[in-house]
Amino acid sequence: MVDTARAHRIADRIKTVIAANLESIVKDPDLGFVTITDVRVTGDLQHASVFYTVFGDAAQRARTAALLEASRGRLRSFVGKQLGIRLTPTLELIADAVPESAAAIDDLLSQAKARDAELAEVAASGHYAGEADPYKKPAAEDGSDDDA
Repeated sequence: MVDTARAHRIADRIKTVIAANLESIVKDPDLGFVTITDVRVTGDLQHASVFYTVFGDAAQRARTAALLEASRGRLRSFVGKQLGIRLTPTLELIADAVPESAAAIDDLLSQAKARDAELAEVAASGHYAGEADPYKKPAAEDGSDDDA
């Protein structure tokens, strides 16, 4: 029987434990500025996917990924000691694609803003093809009575 609430609690605890103690476990000056963004645990609590981001360029991200992969056993051991559950889940460290996705969305938004500015310029310099008000209006009454 799958207890999703328990899986969420354990995922939150794993995220907190890893984020708070990552530098003391890895102990390498090449480790970049790492942020643990999310942890997902399977329903049977056997596997945990840890998502992280690294602040820096591609070389820094590659070095940090290699260091984290090399320290995965120590991280799992530490998590197991901190959680105190019967089976410690295996850890899979995954570089999160959120920064790249956010950059792509920012680029798309800036392109849309530029197109909107161009359209506003064209609309400001444009003029009506016909009259300014294309709707028919009733004839103006002059106030005289033709019935008398």
